[in-house]
Amino acid sequence: MVTQTDDKTADLSAEEQQDVDKNQPPRAAVLHEIIRTQGDQELERSVAALWWSALAAGLSMGLSLMAMGLLTARLPDAETFKVISSFGYCAGFLAVILARQQLFTENTLTAVLPVMSKPTLANAGRLLRLWTVVLVGNLCGTLLVAYVILHLPLFDAKTDLAFLDIGRKVMENDSGQMFAKGIVSGWMIATMVWMIPSMESAKFWIIILITYLMALGDFTHIVVGSAEVSYLVFAGELPWEDFWLVFAGPTLAGNIIGGSFIFALISHAQVRSESSVPKPAAEPRQAQRSKKAP
Repeated sequence: MVTQTDDKTADLSAEEQQDVDKNQPPRAAVLHEIIRTQGDQELERSVAALWWSALAAGLSMGLSLMAMGLLTARLPDAETFKVISSFGYCAGFLAVILARQQLFTENTLTAVLPVMSKPTLANAGRLLRLWTVVLVGNLCGTLLVAYVILHLPLFDAKTDLAFLDIGRKVMENDSGQMFAKGIVSGWMIATMVWMIPSMESAKFWIIILITYLMALGDFTHIVVGSAEVSYLVFAGELPWEDFWLVFAGPTLAGNIIGGSFIFALISHAQVRSESSVPKPAAEPRQAQRSKKAP
């Protein structure tokens, strides 16, 4: 006859049970608190610290444009080779995230959770301050990189043409497509940010997986895309009006909705729902001893 146990397997020692508990994946509430704490720390940083970190992130994001252009220029002219050249898209994200620089789309989740946990006017003001400084810093960095790549004799003619083709590919989307693809991109970046604390040792591969899929799907990202599209502007192929109205505005709105109003809101609601469920009372130690007694 098999006797049913309530919570723990009867033949596990205390040390073995500790091993079981230690190897359990963290609950969603733990991930939420890790990211919320990180976001609260970011909201406390000074404007100067945020600005220089965001500018550095924008410059680092130029690596995505450079890597994709170099790979595209050195691969045969076939759409099937996009599966290889798309790996270049990961370069900027790896540099920014591993170097702990400020990326706007990361903050659509990280800095939003403290505001959702404590929705006050002061917290909302701190969030708008961070978003403004980081976004402006990121865009200044990417525009500077695009200008330098175009005007300095850094690459051969074939690579320069590849940079133009990358920007043209982005601008094949109309504003509605920019917005819709931006939602998916913002959601994917938020997913990446949520995954990293639970598997810190696999951070490198998580970043590559998510950003590689973004490149394959041609999903629009406000920071990387600003380097790609501004290259067209500086080359005289696109007016600034189209940069802001067709690309930047819709993509930015989509990234914010995907990262903040979809992923962050759902994740926060999940944790709030878990915390509202009352936990069972702990069993008194005396009762536990009596169960173990023969």
